[in-house]
Amino acid sequence: MPPLKYEQIAESLRSRITEGEFGPGDILPSSRDLCEQWAVSRATAIKAMEVLRSDGLVVPYQGRGFAVTEAPVARPAGGRGSGTTRAQGGPYRRLGAPDMLVPPSHVADALGLAPGRQALHRARLGLTHDGQPHSLVVAWFPPEVAELCPRLHQNGPIAEGTTHYVRRATGWLSVRGVDTTSVRLATRAEAELFQVKRPCAVAVVLHTAYDDRGKALVCEEGVTPEGLWERVDNYAMNQGD
Repeated sequence: MPPLKYEQIAESLRSRITEGEFGPGDILPSSRDLCEQWAVSRATAIKAMEVLRSDGLVVPYQGRGFAVTEAPVARPAGGRGSGTTRAQGGPYRRLGAPDMLVPPSHVADALGLAPGRQALHRARLGLTHDGQPHSLVVAWFPPEVAELCPRLHQNGPIAEGTTHYVRRATGWLSVRGVDTTSVRLATRAEAELFQVKRPCAVAVVLHTAYDDRGKALVCEEGVTPEGLWERVDNYAMNQGD
């Protein structure tokens, strides 16, 4: 089924942001401009902007429409369940430069890689809204994905988010996620990043996303220190049981 009109508008604007036509802080075309350009109703234009807003690409700018977000936003590892958006994530800063490295054995197993085979490594430090360290997230992309997605090798943030970018660049869509949560003590390097004293417990969420072929597209390992990690499940219960 072809994409709906609002999806086409959102994808067009997303591409223009990604390609640098609109940078951080720039005001996007108004809903009136979009209506004229695409011959759509104002409701359709607004819906397109809400898609970008939920992806964390734009923020409302009072009296002027929507502006490209100034700070990159990302979900925590394991925060990619059905119904979540990047807007539910938080600010972060990139750690080092992306590089092809041999992943730890548990990550290689999750990605289905043979021992010694490299994957693309990207690391970021999630921050609280007042700029304090919150969680370390290390993402590993298998070589097949890394080869087809050159922007993953660049150090800057990907405005549309890696999930959207990988889908656009490869045609492979994440359809299933597996999250494994465990608890251990922080390493020396982790304690320094989090600015905490050792020993300190950390929660570790290993998130792996798979496409409809059953192939892993990314494996993310998120590490959050004690006192900052929280999981809340809200679900219906069968009162007849």
